[in-house]
Formats: sequence, structure tokens, C-alpha cells
Amino acid sequence: MIVLGSNELRADVFDRDLCIGCGACVSLCPYFKSYNGKTAMLFPCTRPQGRCFAYCPKVEVNLDEVSRYVFGADYSPDPLGRYRFIKISRAGSRAAPGNVQAGGTVSSLMIYALEKKRIDAAVLTGSKGLLPVPVIVTDPAAVRRYGSSKYAAAPVCEAFNQAVNEGYERIGVVATPCQALALAQLRRNPLGEEGFIDRAALAVGLFCTWSLDYREFKKFIAGRVDISAVKKCDIPPPPAEIMEIHTDDGRVEIPLGELRKLIPLSCDYCIDMTAEFADVSVGVLEGRADMNTLIIRTERGQDLIDGAVEEGYIEVDDIPDESLEHLLTAAGNKKRRALKKAFDEGMINTGGAGRRSYLRIDGAILDKMV
Repeated sequence: MIVLGSNELRADVFDRDLCIGCGACVSLCPYFKSYNGKTAMLFPCTRPQGRCFAYCPKVEVNLDEVSRYVFGADYSPDPLGRYRFIKISRAGSRAAPGNVQAGGTVSSLMIYALEKKRIDAAVLTGSKGLLPVPVIVTDPAAVRRYGSSKYAAAPVCEAFNQAVNEGYERIGVVATPCQALALAQLRRNPLGEEGFIDRAALAVGLFCTWSLDYREFKKFIAGRVDISAVKKCDIPPPPAEIMEIHTDDGRVEIPLGELRKLIPLSCDYCIDMTAEFADVSVGVLEGRADMNTLIIRTERGQDLIDGAVEEGYIEVDDIPDESLEHLLTAAGNKKRRALKKAFDEGMINTGGAGRRSYLRIDGAILDKMV
């Protein structure tokens, strides 16, 4: 793996507007800080190698190396990545009602993991107005407060780093695809630090097609509603093509076509719709706003689901063939578009002095996916 320092990170990611604000480089040293949906480098640094570069999901990501750590096997060309089973799910009778969207599977799983001591802290995403803010939660009863969807990036990995610094030993993280990739990067100790312990005990991934630039989103929404009155935002599953803004006074609908101009450039290169490097991944089931699609990927993900089902925290059923077909198509299309764009722009398997890649992928696998 190629690992360089913060100057190269700035040149390859920040200066090219590829940073997604995952926060993997924050809370490691005083040089980086998250602010208003962006990550900023505050001071120059001359270290030739740094965790900031090594953990970043937007530069020199070797997909085979990451996949071998998470799954014990090379990266899969499947549109959904590696997985064991795909089901549909929703909160069960043991999961208390609260502020959730869709089937409530994610909140229920995190409540279960905390109550059963599978994790001692959960990194979730709350909000201050429209601004998504990561939080560290240890009380299962508090999980429901953070169950609503957010559509701008949050520095979730920053909160994970903070949880490690605070001494938590088994940390669960709810992450979007780019955040889950960054988490997988840091979990495998790419700098070979002595005494390193993988503190990520659970990664629950969220389906994500794109995020929004918080600063632009805030300005956009401010022209339509009173931001202080916004309670939550929601994008219903297809075929709906709207975002719903819920306020004290009711609901405002915004066509997604108007929002797509607010998508950051970095999302154009993201090949992952379903959080391929999580233990389990969860999304809204197409055509069923009260249900989730559930992808079980790892052994500990399977163990989590089995326990949560047995004790009534979630309910699962078989996924309809039509829903699975649509999911495969959507994930495959996203992957092909992003790979082609990155490849055409010389960002994959780049070689030569001073040239660095966004992604490194086995050539045969790349041909199969594109």
C-alpha cells in the first residue's frame, strides 16, 4: 500500500475537491478539523507518512487489501460487493417506538447491540438544524433520538476516533459507504503501529446514492422554509422523485432534480451504493416505506442478525425477486458510471513517479465491472 503524508493528501484530495468529510483524518492530530460539513487542514505538516493519508477513502485505496481484511477474500465485482444473505426487515416487538424512518432496522440493531453488551458505545449521526453531527451514544434508550435520515455528509469517523481516544473498546458505527470504507481502512492498521487494536466491533452500513454539500443545501433550503423550523428530511423510495422537508407548519416537497446540482463532486467517483465494507447494510425497500432491505455480509454481522431476530428486536423475511433485481441494477449502474468516470480521468491504477491513484483494482475485475 502506498502511504504518504498530509501534503499529498491536500494535493490529491482537498485541492481536487474530492473530500467527502468522513472525518477519518480528524481527531488524530491537531492539523485537521471538521467545520460546517467540510474538513480543513489548519497547519502545514512535514511528516512523510500519516494516518490521515492512510485512512482516506479517496486516495490510494487498494480494494483487494481492504476486502482481504474485512472478508478474508479479494474484492468482489458483484454490484453489491461480498455478502452472505439478503433479506427484508423491520423493527421487532422488543424495539421501542421512536423517531425512525423506514423500517427502523438500524436503530433496533444498535439498541440490541448496546443492551446485549456487544458494543460499549455507538457512533450515530444527530443534527443541529440541518447540519449532521456525529455523536457517541452509550445509553440504548438514546438511540431513537438519532433515527432520522440525514442527506449531507457527517464526520462519523472523527467521532469513532474520539471514542477510541476516550477508551471505548467495542465501538459500533452507523456509516454511509464512504465512511464504512474509511473505517475499514483504519481498522487494518495500514501503518503497522505497534500495539494497535481494532476497536470497531460493529459496522452497520447505510445505502447511499449521493450526499449533499451541506453549505449549498443550507442556502438552498433557507430560500424555501425557515431552517429553525425543520424537523426532518426524507426521500421516499422510488418511484418518488422528491425530498420531503417536514417543519412545524407542515411538509414541503422539493423535486430531486433541483437538489442534484448540490451533490459534491466526490460523489461522482463513488462506486459503492450499499456500504460494501460493513458487517450488515441497510436501505429502504423499494415500494415499501415501512420496510428495509438488509444485506448480511460478515460472520459477526450474521451473528448480530441471528441474535436480534431470536430476541425480537427485528423481524426478517425473504426479499421479493423484483426488489432484488432492481437493487442489483441500481447498484451496478452506480458502480459502472463511477468507475468509467474515474478511469477516463486517469484515477485508477495510476503508475509512475509522482502519480497517485484514487482506486487500485485488479485489472480483470475492473474489466468485468466496467
